[in-house]
Amino acid sequence: MTSHVTAHVLDAARGIPAQGLSIDLSTDDGNTVAQSVTDEQGRVSSLGPSELTPGTYRLTFDTGAYFAAQNTECFHPEVVVTFEITAPDQHYHIPLLLSPFAFTTYRGS
Repeated sequence: MTSHVTAHVLDAARGIPAQGLSIDLSTDDGNTVAQSVTDEQGRVSSLGPSELTPGTYRLTFDTGAYFAAQNTECFHPEVVVTFEITAPDQHYHIPLLLSPFAFTTYRGS
């Protein structure tokens, strides 16, 4: 089964994949759909079901715990990416480029 939503997290400050970072996928009203942890390549390829209904969803990246495990101070204890699924037949990939004091994200392929 292929997940409808996947993610990839890169630690831009260290120049490596962000391994061991927890990610939660939830609906707009806060119901948890799935939870996972990034692998050694910083990827989560199994995050939720193979199909989600159209609507607004959130990915919450536990950046505070990730940086705390490295004894590194961070400004954002979590990063929340809110996105909308409009085409249930498409795949939604959300990359996150992360540093202790900044982040950026986009819709990947």
